[in-house]
Amino acid sequence: MKWLLIAGGVLVALIVVMVVIGAMLPVAHTATRSAQFAKAPPEVFAALEQLAGEQTDVPFDVVERSEPSRLVTKIKPGQPFGGTWTYELKADGAGSTLTITENGEVYNPLFRFLSRYAFGHTATLDGFLKQLGTRV
Repeated sequence: MKWLLIAGGVLVALIVVMVVIGAMLPVAHTATRSAQFAKAPPEVFAALEQLAGEQTDVPFDVVERSEPSRLVTKIKPGQPFGGTWTYELKADGAGSTLTITENGEVYNPLFRFLSRYAFGHTATLDGFLKQLGTRV
């Protein structure tokens, strides 16, 4: 029983430390990732637009659309995080290069700590590019 109380106390202390550190981190962050594709910008744009539309876990609005070179989405208010994703496509030889820039905000200090130190700000960007790569 004593070890259970000690383990519980250590766990609570760890969470408190993570919240305090998270509270000291800035709410806003910027993360960027790029990938090259063998397809032309119009084909990649169509695939990325379709994939973005299938992301139902985070509600967003399209705030700018300039096919086939630029798409900007913004997370709808009321979420524990917010911000925009800017997709920029450029012709690159016979293919194209896609750059995604996330201008994000993480409001909860614990989530902010985890986003910075456990997952990384680019984890979602990397996952999206990987999914897009399987489609293109």
